Amino acid sequence: MNRKTILLILTIIGLTLSSSAWVYPEHRDITLFAIQKLDVGHRAVLDNLWTLTRKGYESRLDSTVADITQDENPTRIDFAAWPAVAGDHSTSSENMVFNILHTDWILGVADIAARLKAGIAASKTRSELESKLRSSDLQLLRVDPEYVSRAGSNNVHFMLARPDVNTSAAAYFESCFREGSEVNLIGTYKWFHTSAMLKAIRLATETLTAEQRASLAMAVLADEAFALHFLEDGFSAGHVAGLWGNAALRKGTHDYYDERGLEVTTWQGERLVLTGDAYMRTSDGERAAIPVRLSLEQLLDAASGKSSYSVYNDQSGIFTPDALNISKTEKTPHRITDPDLREVYKAILIMTPVPGLSTGLGEIPRFRSELGPFIGIAPAGSTSAISGGFGLDQKTPGFIPGLELAVHLGLGMDGVLNQSGDGLVFLDLGMRLDGASSVNVRPDPSYKEFGSILSAVPSREAFYGRLRLPYYVIPGDLLVMGPVLALFSPKSLNKVLATASQGGLIPWQTGMITPIGRFQFMLGREIGVYFFGSIQGADAFLLPDERLGTDQWSLIAMHTTKLEFPFLEYRPLRAFARTQSASLLLQLYAGVDIPGKVTMKTTPEAAPVQLKTIWSLGIRLGFDWRYYFAGKKS
Repeated sequence: MNRKTILLILTIIGLTLSSSAWVYPEHRDITLFAIQKLDVGHRAVLDNLWTLTRKGYESRLDSTVADITQDENPTRIDFAAWPAVAGDHSTSSENMVFNILHTDWILGVADIAARLKAGIAASKTRSELESKLRSSDLQLLRVDPEYVSRAGSNNVHFMLARPDVNTSAAAYFESCFREGSEVNLIGTYKWFHTSAMLKAIRLATETLTAEQRASLAMAVLADEAFALHFLEDGFSAGHVAGLWGNAALRKGTHDYYDERGLEVTTWQGERLVLTGDAYMRTSDGERAAIPVRLSLEQLLDAASGKSSYSVYNDQSGIFTPDALNISKTEKTPHRITDPDLREVYKAILIMTPVPGLSTGLGEIPRFRSELGPFIGIAPAGSTSAISGGFGLDQKTPGFIPGLELAVHLGLGMDGVLNQSGDGLVFLDLGMRLDGASSVNVRPDPSYKEFGSILSAVPSREAFYGRLRLPYYVIPGDLLVMGPVLALFSPKSLNKVLATASQGGLIPWQTGMITPIGRFQFMLGREIGVYFFGSIQGADAFLLPDERLGTDQWSLIAMHTTKLEFPFLEYRPLRAFARTQSASLLLQLYAGVDIPGKVTMKTTPEAAPVQLKTIWSLGIRLGFDWRYYFAGKKS
């Protein structure tokens, strides 16, 4: 394997990113529920902050903090959408404000989100929902230039697992806040809520110019919106199961519980059943909105001068939103926080679900997505309809059965964004046995009594290889584009790879989810090369040879090379597993069997007979078993 290919594979592995929680319209709905439940006094303070924030940006920011009439093709962004933009479409509250105020694509994201909300509501089956998510993800890849690359490789959207069943709420929260701890959902909420609270207190207590008040009001709301994204994530099932294991295990567990639900208990003893991304019920949104509303009320009390907490006055960047980049931060940074504020956080966080235990006795069952390197076995059976034999006059069509067995080596990237994805990369090395063709040397009924002895294509054996690789525009382009973009534009490479794993720029190559499984047109994504005559030597063929007289035959020997190009594939929807996966696959393919150098056996002195290529259409039923390597734990 050359260095370019190795680099490409390493780059694809780098695309196994952490999953974020609720999809955009679900985040916005949770925030809408929370704002609608504010009392008159708190709502007045929020409206006043929003009025200050909008100054100079009236053409981009909605006139109301929560526009319940907003639908497709929005022309403005309301505050309720800010937590939806946070985290998934921005890397800090500072970056979020820039994207909202100064980019054109953010309105496209809001439009796609509105269409996704309608699509989710209209979906009656899993296949319909997956289709809507697939379309939404593809559209977001095209609209948001950093939709994939911004996700980063840390676990900021997940809860830390509990180390012990006796861990108290106070001890758990302290472990999430502690400087140097792995970035996590609880700690990230605390960081940005702290920023918002400190700025709100200064907004209420300091003498400021009108311009400073407007800037500070925007910074307050931006930091709080960014914090709320992660507080809302805490009520998505896949993010509560607890953070441990490699990327494939985290994502698989996340996807499993988001769809199937998870029973949890909050730190204050309330029992809930949570769902997750794209599966949110109205009751889920309303429940998640309760701590979101409390967080907003704390902030609004601080902004209106009703809080008595002391403030660390050396905070930098007070008039701008927080610049902590969540996609690049691996460990919780240092911050001085008033002890009273830490108690305030607990009043909110006590409402969040208790996360699962770390690995060991009592752990929540884990599942893996099909991400990462694997080894496996790929047996298959096939039947090919052929155009005839290799002889120029052998034009009678027939059939050839085949069996094959290969060692399966590859990199799983199935469903990076959703179940419709196909980022599978593999190389199969194996053996194939073809039965004799149903068509005889000559189309003479009397020849049938001789069985396969007089078949136009005798039984044959071959070593073979199959290569599967996604592509962006044309087959094999990632082998060239990958190394170049990896060196000069890694962000562009992530977008290209994500698009390729979703079917590339050719719309009809995208996987189609149906109630019975997944179909995909896949011409150019996979090729099989069979070297017949490579195991026991050149194959012998009996061919009519009119040069020797009527009804005369020549015995020849030759190697042949067959190329197979699958163009349609069916796979059942995958089941969740730990380290192994197994599924059937059904492929329709086109093939071409190319004759090689001819050796004349009966008349060595004669010139070689003239031969032609055999064309075929076939169906292949395979069994795909993979064992995924555990990889590095985190």
